[in-house]
Parts: sequence; structure tokens; C-alpha cells
Amino acid sequence: MNPAMTNPFLNDPDRHEIWEMLVQRDTDAFLSQNWEMVKDDFIAEGFFGIDGRTLANIDSWRMTFPNLETYRDFWLSQAADFAKSSFRSDARVALYEATTLRDIEITADVALAHKKFDGSLEETNGHRIRLLWQTLYVCRKVSGRWKLAAFAGYLPHGSEHPHPPA
Repeated sequence: MNPAMTNPFLNDPDRHEIWEMLVQRDTDAFLSQNWEMVKDDFIAEGFFGIDGRTLANIDSWRMTFPNLETYRDFWLSQAADFAKSSFRSDARVALYEATTLRDIEITADVALAHKKFDGSLEETNGHRIRLLWQTLYVCRKVSGRWKLAAFAGYLPHGSEHPHPPA
């Protein structure tokens, strides 16, 4: 199996579960446009998502997802748009290879997970889709299971998003 598709946290049950939720289940659900696969991964009450718009200036970030319903609708729309594309390579493999979830800080029943995307997909028409952003997920352990409470996503990542001079 491709190493990018293997959970790196084999001996750490909490981080293993978070990786399964944020990488494996999210990727597979997105590709199949199946929100049902991930809907139980969220804490609906109080959920929100900040959209960094891949911009380094935090004054440009927006509260695009004030609740889970807004995020769900956006996620489903993105998944549907993605599914319309035809790629030169296996999109599932390319998404896994572009995804890194290595840093997960856990304090009591709260976790901060850093998921990064750095890769690309080429459509059969030659158009290249660049995957270059990162997301910080706030997770909480609820009734013995890790769930998503909030996120700040589509944050700048890499040299294509230079930081302004200090």
C-alpha cells in the first residue's frame, strides 16, 4: 500500500483516531460526495469554520462557516465540482499524497490537529489544480470519541503565499 495512505499513528490510539477522521474518512467521503460518512464526526452545536482564503494577512480571513449546515453545503458543493473533473492520475492517491497530518497536540479532551495540503492534480484537459493550504482543526473527545468542534482552514501554506515583511 502507498505509505501516504497509511495511518502513521499505529501505537497512539487518540492520534490514530484523529488521523482516520481527518484524512481517511474525509478524503473518501469527499471523493464519493457522501456527507453521511462524516456527519457524525462533527459537534454540531457551536461548530464554526474560519476561511483563511489562502491569504497571509489575517485581516482578510472570514467567518465563512458560522455553523455546520453552512459548512456541509459548501463541502458538498466542492465535492460535486471536484467529481466533474477527469484526472490523468488516481485522484484518491493524489489527495493522500498531497495531505500531511503529522502534528496533533492533545491536552486533556481537546486536540489541535494541523492538516496540510501540498500537491497537485492534472486534469485530462491539461489544467493543473494546485493543492496548497493548511487547516487547523479543533477536536474534542465526546463520549470517548474524537469529533470536530471548529476549524480555521484554507490557510496559507508554502512559499506561494509569502508573508509580509515584519
